[in-house]
Formats: sequence, structure tokens, C-alpha cells
Amino acid sequence: MQQLMQASNGLSLGKSSFQGHNPSWRFRSTPATERVLQYQAGQKIHGFTVKEVVAVPDLFLTAVKLTHDNTGAQYLHAARDDKNNLFSVQLRTTPMDNTGVPHILEHTVLCGSEKYPCRDPFFKMLNRSLSTFMNAFTASDFTMYPFSTQNGKDFQNLLSVYLDAVFFPCLGELDFRQEGWRLENENPSDPTSPLVFKGVVFNEMKGAFSDNEQVYAQYLQNKLYPDHTYGVVSGGEPLAIPDLSWEQLKHFHATHYHPSNARFFTYGDMPLEQHLKQIHEEALSKFERTEPDTAVPNQPHWDRPREDHVTCSPDAMAPDASKQNTLCMSYLLGDNGFEEERIEALLHKIEIQMKHQSTSFGLSLASYIASCWNHDGDPVQLLKISDRVTQFRQALKDNPRFLQEKVVHYFKDNTHRLTLSMSPDEAYLEKQVKAEEEKLQKNIQALSESDKKDIYEKGLELLSIQSKTQDASCLPALKVSDIEPTIAVTRVETGTAGGVPVQYCEQPTNGMVYFRAMCSLNSLPEDLRLYVPLFCSVITKMGCGGLDYRQQDQQMELKTGGMSISTSVNPDYSNMDMYEQGVLLSSSCLERNLPDMFHLWSDIFNSPHFDDEERLRVLVMMSAQELANGISNSGHMYAMTRAARNLTPTGELQETFGGMEQVKFMKRVAEMPDLTQVLRTLPRIKRHILNPLNMRCAVNATPQKMSNAAGQLDNLMCNVASNKKDRKPVQPLDPLAPPGSGPSRKLVVEPNFKPCQMKTFFPMPFPINFVSECIRTVPFTHEDCASLNILARMMTAKYLHGEIREKGGAYGGGARMGGGLFTFYSYRDPNTVQTLSAFRKGVDWAISGQFTQQDINEAKLSVFSAVDSPVAPSDKGMGRFLSGITDELKQAHRERLFAVTDKSIVDVAGRYLGIGQRTCGVAILGPENDTIKKDPSWVVK
Repeated sequence: MQQLMQASNGLSLGKSSFQGHNPSWRFRSTPATERVLQYQAGQKIHGFTVKEVVAVPDLFLTAVKLTHDNTGAQYLHAARDDKNNLFSVQLRTTPMDNTGVPHILEHTVLCGSEKYPCRDPFFKMLNRSLSTFMNAFTASDFTMYPFSTQNGKDFQNLLSVYLDAVFFPCLGELDFRQEGWRLENENPSDPTSPLVFKGVVFNEMKGAFSDNEQVYAQYLQNKLYPDHTYGVVSGGEPLAIPDLSWEQLKHFHATHYHPSNARFFTYGDMPLEQHLKQIHEEALSKFERTEPDTAVPNQPHWDRPREDHVTCSPDAMAPDASKQNTLCMSYLLGDNGFEEERIEALLHKIEIQMKHQSTSFGLSLASYIASCWNHDGDPVQLLKISDRVTQFRQALKDNPRFLQEKVVHYFKDNTHRLTLSMSPDEAYLEKQVKAEEEKLQKNIQALSESDKKDIYEKGLELLSIQSKTQDASCLPALKVSDIEPTIAVTRVETGTAGGVPVQYCEQPTNGMVYFRAMCSLNSLPEDLRLYVPLFCSVITKMGCGGLDYRQQDQQMELKTGGMSISTSVNPDYSNMDMYEQGVLLSSSCLERNLPDMFHLWSDIFNSPHFDDEERLRVLVMMSAQELANGISNSGHMYAMTRAARNLTPTGELQETFGGMEQVKFMKRVAEMPDLTQVLRTLPRIKRHILNPLNMRCAVNATPQKMSNAAGQLDNLMCNVASNKKDRKPVQPLDPLAPPGSGPSRKLVVEPNFKPCQMKTFFPMPFPINFVSECIRTVPFTHEDCASLNILARMMTAKYLHGEIREKGGAYGGGARMGGGLFTFYSYRDPNTVQTLSAFRKGVDWAISGQFTQQDINEAKLSVFSAVDSPVAPSDKGMGRFLSGITDELKQAHRERLFAVTDKSIVDVAGRYLGIGQRTCGVAILGPENDTIKKDPSWVVK
């Protein structure tokens, strides 16, 4: 589950994502949109009344707004020709304290319900469904429960489980103790072990409060809107969470989780009537209308600006907000005003967002309308984006100072203004630990001996329930036979442009062109390797050709959907010691802007600016700070990357480019007083990377525009060729590639690579751990890869989830298979050694065959829901382009997945993961740890 922070009802066109998945490239009525156009306002359908039906051609959908007759529940359906259908129910949840009651409730409702009384139906459904998305979110003032799937039967199954969870949950005391918080013996089986705070949300929020950016944003909102629900932490402030009682949780559900306080949203090509019938019969028909007291009053306006200060851990300093605000306002209010080209760039961004098709359009739409709808705004009006752009253009035409006046009104003359600064405190973590210890001792001192006995007994009871094999037979499930036996084939053509190999993939991209280029790093000297991610992050932001960096940024916004360069390390699909190393160029644009986009690339290749040390310093500082701030959110990724470092050649490169090694390197660069030496390395890297001799390209566009795109690409390649008479002939196809695998990949072979074991600990300034163990196994095309894939999913669901999350109290944990590695991980985890022990016991569990055929079938469903997740037109053929994995190789792997048996799982668990069989790496990021410090087998960084 995810905890969101969102201020009252701010909605921004520029920021919202309408990025959608739409198989037709120009608007025409489709069966899904046609069907709902037949509805009339006032029509009654399954207990609902239609309020309005509106075609929204901008987004290729038709919106139907309804109200439930009995309860007043609001409903919006977006009919669209998209197989990835979505359901969401959101409730206005307005807490008045910091106990995190809506967040803990969001977790607890998913732990069992009247119709589905088994423990944790939500996590169990992840393995009984082909869902493309399942989650729940707690925002500042609403809680949302969305899921999506491409399968009709699956939609009905998930809808049944979600409706029962939200409106008829069990809300058992033990579930509250597990998910929210509890006082419990450190070792639940030993009554003499010390009492400590435990709980999933308790540990999740300790992790959240070690993310400086999140602390700043949370504090800003609390102080700017202090008088009502925005003045508190909806996710829960760690030291306030233990003030919440089970009774208060149940009361919050009774007062907030009612259809009269609910907004339902469905999206996609499935029939609306079926959804309405099921929602009415299974939930809404059992309620009468109430008048929920959940509205948020306006915040009284301040008559003068305020200032405040917040401290954070010393890991990274937040920028000085007051300086930024001053700079921003002096620019906006100067004679310069708002340049027309700048406005056009932002309107162009909106056009791109409407045209670009992601696979999660339904979810983007649900998130986009959520805040406004939550405060009784009209969601249908929000969808009419072109109308709002037209109104905006008219307002500018009628009043050339329209925007300046808005700035004066909302910024300059607005006395409800907060200047919030943030600074690091060396003792921040120490103070947090001390405050938690004081809170704990205060709670313990209030206990009688019989209270302590009661705590011990409840701890044993919870442990006993957590250790029992759960009967989930009450839950609906798809069968393995519901999975498509074959994959849909993606056709690609190969050709050349200026001697460079190109993959062309014709797709309904809705008037967009998507360009990628892979540039090999094979000729790059070793001493430049650490600098490659820095090069990637600055090369499109320093200026190029006749443009300074500001003009370059504006042209990119005006003519493209974004231009980026990133490192790319792809292990070979058949040999663990072979890989491709490169940087990936990515950009997109409207078809009419293709020459402009390629002209920008041409300038970046031919004449990038590497002479502005001041600009480089700003970019380096931003990059280093972003990396440092990201650790508390993505610590498990850093732990996994480090654990894999010494197991494969790609592992070492991935650690260099994106692991803790890169974080420390960027910190070092940011602290350099003089960056001239760094400036000098950039053109050296450019010569090796941005060179057509080391490139291959891919283009996704509509069939109508493909030949034009090919011609434009040919021009680009001729423009960037360093010296035409030195051009080599067309690059040969990869001799090792299977037939039809497209442009050749420049593979590196390291036949003498020797994997070795290593355990690394990184002391970090936050109160929770990220733990990972990585084991070298087999590549993608190996016959055992499929069994290891199913094992990872099954072990996660049937063993590790219970041990690491339910018993251990970590926010998450599990196992995954990929890139030749079997990887264990935990996220925001109060434990270290105990978690490593759980990983090992998971292997013993698998080797002893303590699982059923149903467990295997569920793991297969879960794996296939990932394998078959929808692919956007912009990304079709990309797997083949990046990794060389063709549709034929995918189909062969698919057949091996279907063929996995209990015998093959026990076999691979023993052969690859058993003690003595494995070559493994371990890494932990977390607070100072004496046990590990004293153990000589660990390297402490």
C-alpha cells in the first residue's frame, strides 16, 4: 500500500498525467464509446440514475455520470476502447490527529471481510488474479482503492473482494495490532525479552519520516493549512501512532466508509451495466443514505506572512525555499513578463500528454480527478482539457496582463504565505531514537503485571495465527487455463539510416513519434566509466549549437515530449558472462515536430556546450542531492544492486552506474572546489559515445508516417557522421543473435569472470533497514529459469510475506528472479539478521516441498500477470531492441513457465539455492548495528 500526501484541492493541468493507452490513432466511435452514448439523462439502471453523458474526443472516451438512488453514492464511468479496465472507490477521509487512523484503516480493511473471512485476502488475490494493478492509497483527505485487469471474469472477482473489504471488513483486533502498532516482547516467545513497538504502518512511517523531501513537504502542508485535516499527518506520525486504539479505528470506519461518502469510478471497454448491477447488489443495496460529516472547511486566511523552520537528518540539505521564492517572483514580475514562446511550450506539453498513450491511462485518470471530485468539483469538466486551453487562450487575448495579475494576486499580494527553511541536525536520528525510547518507557510504566502477561499472551496468539497455513478457498480465483497459451506477435522491420542499423515498429501512436538510440560504451577508457551517469544527466541541460541551456530547455519543451540519455546495461539472455553496455537516447515528439527534434539531437551530437562551470556545478549539486535523497525511498534497490555486485560482470557495472558507488562518487564531485577537470572529461566521453559507428536506433510511429521518419533519421545520421569519407560499411548483424532479433548488439564477453561472495553493510542516518541477498543462477533461455521464476513468486507469497511483513513488521519483502540472479529483499525493515535467517528458511521450505499444486498455480497466475502486462504503442518492440529477446524466445519461455512442476521447483531450489550450492552476495543499508560491526565476515562501509 502506498501513503500519499496531497494538499486540499490543487489540480494542475501541466502536472497531471492523462498518459493513456489507446489503440486507435485518430478519434472514431468505438463499440465501448458507442454503447454508452445510448444512455439518456434520467435513465434508471440497477439502482442508479444517469445524470449526464458527455463525449470527450480529446481523450477518446465518453463519460457517464450517475448517482445511486438509495445512498447518494456518486459514480463516473469512462468508456474507452482500452482492454485494461479499471475500478476505483474513493472515500473522503479527514482525520483530526496524527495517529494515522485512515492509513492504518486502509491496511486493516484489506485483512479480511464478511464474505471473505480468510486473513489477508488482498495479498492472496495478487496470486489468484491476472490483475495489471492492485493497491490502495491514503492521501491527506481521501483514501482510494483501485485495481485494473484485462480479463472480464477477473474484474468481477476483484470487484467482489474490494467491495466486501471496503464496506464489510472484519477489522479484527489482531489485524489492527499487526498492521498498525502493538507493544510486544522483542521475541514473542520469550516473556523476559524487552517490550518494543511493532507494526507494519509504524515501521513504514518511520521510513517515510527519514525521507527529507517528504518531511519537508508534509511540514509545509501542515503549517500552511494548520486549522483542519491538512494540519495533521494522515499517514501517521510515528510517535503518535501508538496513541490510536482499536475502538477509534472501528469508529473512523463507521463514520467515513459509507456509500454516501463514496465516489466510484470505472474505466475501459467492459459494459457499464454489469459493473452497476454488481456494485448495487453486493454492496450499495445494503445501505441507506446518511449525511457524512467529512467536508473540509476553508482555511481562515492569514493577514500576514509567516516563517517556520524544520530540521532533518544530515544526509542531504534541502534548498533554501525563501531564496527560490524570491528568484521566482522577481523573474515573473519583471518587465520581461511571460514570454509567448514559454506559454506555448507549456500548452504543447499538455497536447503531448493527451496524445501520449501509457498502459495505465485509467489509473492516471482516477488520480487526476480524485482531489477535485473529493471536494464536490465536477470530474467531467476536468476531462474537457481542450475547452480549458481555449478558455485560457481567450483570457490571454482579452487581457495581455492576465498571468501577471494572477501572480500579483496569488503570490505577491497574498498574505497567506509561508517561508519554510530546512537544515540538517547532526543529532536528528539520535533525537528520534531517544523520543521513541521515552514514549516506549512511558507506555511500559503505565502497565500492571497482568497487562504485561496479557501483552505476552496476545503476542503468542498473533504469532500462532501468523504461523498457521491459511485456508483461502473462500476467495475467487482464475485458473491457469484462463491464461492465453501464446503471446501476441509484435512485427518489426529492420533497415539502416546513414549506415546505422534501425528497427522500425509501426504502431497506433496517435500522431506521436518515439525515437531511441543505443550507443555502445565498448571503446570507453576505464577511467571515464564512473563519469558516464553524470555525462548522461548533464548533456541535454548545458546548451548546444546556438542555444544556451535556457533556450535549449525551452526548445525541448516546445518541440518534444522530452529528450533524455541514460545508462543501459543488459545481460545477455543466454550467457551470464556476456552483456551489452551503452547509453540509451530517448525522445518523442508530435509528427509535425520531427525535423525540430532531430535538429536538437544533431546539435547535441555536434556542438554540445561544455564551457559553463557554474551551470555544471548547479547540475552536479542537484544530481548528488537527488541521489542522496532517493536512498530512504529506494534503499532496497541499492541493497540489491550492491549484493549483486560481485556475482556477474553486469552486476559490477550496475553498481558503478547506479549503486552506492555512484552515490558516493557524486557526493565527492559535488564537494570539489574546482570542476574544470570534470568539464574536461565530458568531451572525451562524448567522442566515444555519441558516434554513429557505435549506434543502433529504433523508431515507433504510425504506418502513415514511418517513411517520413526514416528519411528524417537518415538526415540526422548523415549530419552527425564525424567524417563521411571515413564511414564504415553498414554494421553486420550480431552473429550470436537468433533470426529476426533486429539491429546488432555489441556484446562484451568476459570468459575469465570469477564470481565471489561478499557481505557489505552501509550505516545510514535512518531508523529502518533495507536487506538483500543475491544468488547467481541461470540466464533467461536456460531451462531452469522458468522454475526459478515461479519459485520466487511462490516463496514470496507463501513464506516470505508471512515471515518478513506479518511477523517481522517490515513494510515489504520477497524474492525475485531476473538477469541470472535470484534476489531476496526487504523494505523498511526493523530487522537485519532475523531477515537474513528468513531468507535461508525460505529456501529450506522450498527444498522440503511444503507447498501444494494450488500454490504453484497461484504463482503461475502471478508471474503471467506480469509477463502479460499491457505494453504501450511507444514501447512495443523495445524488449527485442534492448535485450535481443525475440517473440520466439518469449514464447519458448512461456511454454517452460506452463510446464513448471513441484518436482522441478524442489530440484532448482536445492541445486541453485541450497547451502554449499550457491555463490551469493549480501548487502544491508540501515542504522548503526553492533552485531554486524563485531562480525569480521562483514565489510562495513
